[in-house]
Amino acid sequence: MLGFLDFLGTVGGNILSLPGIVGVGLGMMTRKWTLAVILGVLIGIIETLLFNDFNLAGTNVYDAAIAIVIGVMASLVGCAIRRKGATV
Repeated sequence: MLGFLDFLGTVGGNILSLPGIVGVGLGMMTRKWTLAVILGVLIGIIETLLFNDFNLAGTNVYDAAIAIVIGVMASLVGCAIRRKGATV
C-alpha cells in the first residue's frame, strides 16, 4: 500500500506528466464527454506502459489506477474548457 507522501507524489507527477497535460489536450479535441473519458483512459494506460517499457509484469496496479484517474479527470477538464469556451 502506498504511503501518503508516495500517493501525493504519484498524483502530482501524473498531473504534470503525460496523463495531465496530454489528457487536457486530447479532451480539448472533442465536445463529447464519453469520448473524453475514453481518451483519458487510453492516455493513462499508454503512460503506464510507456514508462514500464511495455512490460505488464513490472506494472504497479496503484500507479496504473492513479494514472488512469488523472487522465480521465484531465480529459474531462479539457472537454469542459472546449464546451464552455465555445459558448462564450
